[in-house]
Order: sequence, then C-alpha cells, then structure tokens
Amino acid sequence: MTSPLNFAIIGLGKMGGNMARRWSRAGRSLAIFDQDSAVTQDLAAETNCRAASSPEAALQSLAADQPRILWLMLPSGKITEDTIERLRPLLRKGDLLVDGANSNYKDSVRRGAALASQGILFADVGVSGGVHGLANGYCLMAGASDEAIALLKPWLQALAPKDDTGWLHAGPVGAGHYVKMVHNGIEYGMMQAFAEGFALLGAKKEFDLDLAAVGELWRHGSVVRSWLLDLTAAALKEDSKLEGIQPYVSDSGEGRWTAIEGVELGIPTPVMTTALMARFASQGSADFGSKVLAKMRQGFGGHAVKSV
Repeated sequence: MTSPLNFAIIGLGKMGGNMARRWSRAGRSLAIFDQDSAVTQDLAAETNCRAASSPEAALQSLAADQPRILWLMLPSGKITEDTIERLRPLLRKGDLLVDGANSNYKDSVRRGAALASQGILFADVGVSGGVHGLANGYCLMAGASDEAIALLKPWLQALAPKDDTGWLHAGPVGAGHYVKMVHNGIEYGMMQAFAEGFALLGAKKEFDLDLAAVGELWRHGSVVRSWLLDLTAAALKEDSKLEGIQPYVSDSGEGRWTAIEGVELGIPTPVMTTALMARFASQGSADFGSKVLAKMRQGFGGHAVKSV
C-alpha cells in the first residue's frame, strides 16, 4: 500500500462500501471504518484499504504533514451531526471534511460555516448511481470552495465514469446537496410516471398486453428510454404481475425537502410533490382519509361500505 495516507471514509453501506472499492480499484489508498467491524475487516481483506477501529482512529491514521480528507457516508441527521461533533476537535486547519450522503443542504451550509471558523474545509457531495456505481461510475455534485475542490478533485475523478465526465463543482458549500435534492425530486416524478403508465397498460384487460414486452420495446429508440425504464423492464421480465411485492414505497426525505423548497421559493412543483404524496399514500398515510370518504359517500348517497 502506498504511504502515507491522506484519505479516509466513514460508513461502508451499499454506497460507501462500493465507493471504497472503486477508489481501491483505481489504485488509491484509503482508511476505512464502519460501525460493523466485520464489514470493515472484510472490505479491508478484499481491497488495499486499511481498516480502522473507530472514526477517530481512521482520522488519526492519516498523514500529519498534509491536509487530511475525511469522507462521511452516514445517514442524514443525528448520526452525521454527532459524528462531525466527535471529530471536530481532532481536525486541523486545512483538513477537509466531506459529507457524501443525503444531508439537507441547509445543514451543509451551517456545518460548512462552523468548520470554516476553525480553518477547516468542508464539501457537500451529492452522489447518484446506486448499486451500479461501482461498475459504471457515479454522478457527483459537489458544493465547496475552490481550495477544497483542488484537494478533492482526484478522488472525484476516480469515482466518476471518466476524469472529465460525471462530476461537477456545482457551487459553494450547500450547492452539492441542493442539486442532489432536486435530482431526487425529479427521480420521484419520473418513477411515478412509469408506475402510473404501466398500471394503465395492465388495466386494459381486453388487450392482454405483455407489460414486459412493452417495457423492453420502449428501451430501444423511444423518447422515454432511461435507466429507470431499464430497471422497470427487467423487473417485469422477471415477474410481470410483481406478485409478492407489497405496494409500499419508502421516501428518503429528499423528496420532502424538494417540495418544501418549492413552497419556500414560490416555484410550482406539482409533479414532484404529487409523486411524494403518492409515496405517503402507499405507506398507509391515506387509509384513514379513505375511510372518511367512504363514510361520507355512504351518508349522502347510501352507497355500501366495504368491511374488513
């Protein structure tokens, strides 16, 4: 392993672990830590990464004679906040702390300002690419100063599909997570449109449409071809009725932030907001309201109410 190290990643979940793998395959050396020690040790054995026993140990294992880069891939909110506060006393002037997870951009702006008061650099990097990022590269949206980007650029290039493609210095601190937030809002809308479209196709029983065949057809030459369509077509090919799948769709939080931002800026975002509401409905949030509607309909029209 090349020494000394100046880079560590904290959090080796589906995204963080594969990002560490991609960096390792690009010949870059880094320290790694996950709260699950088995995950840390297994990934270290698989790659040229150096396992650390704690976030503090990962940071302290980095070279003292150059700026250290610490990349966090942790759930947004309290876990990220607590980890930053734990590490903050150990960071030195000129070090760079990166939040590569899905934090609220307002938190990133606040954290960047607090760290800057100590001379510590901060970057917020929105990461898209999912489980396919390891093989194909990630799309990276970075908010940071020019000084921070200069330190981070080789690491962004190693993650991206190409050195000059797939990563962007989007603007100052906060801009990276803001762009990723809007990206996820758009994603919600696109996914909802595909879901509704295939529901319409499946409901036309007299045509007996082959949904898997339609999905595969649209992947070639149509204006709606996309990676989301690729995923949909693959799922329908495996099970055209999606039997055994519960109609429950989680939301990561960024769709909520996008809808709120639309309200705060006075920008209409009906598609993205409605897609978010559809996810809430799938989670059972509409159940009681639907019961109220059924009782109202019974009350004024005498319509039957279905019992459980």
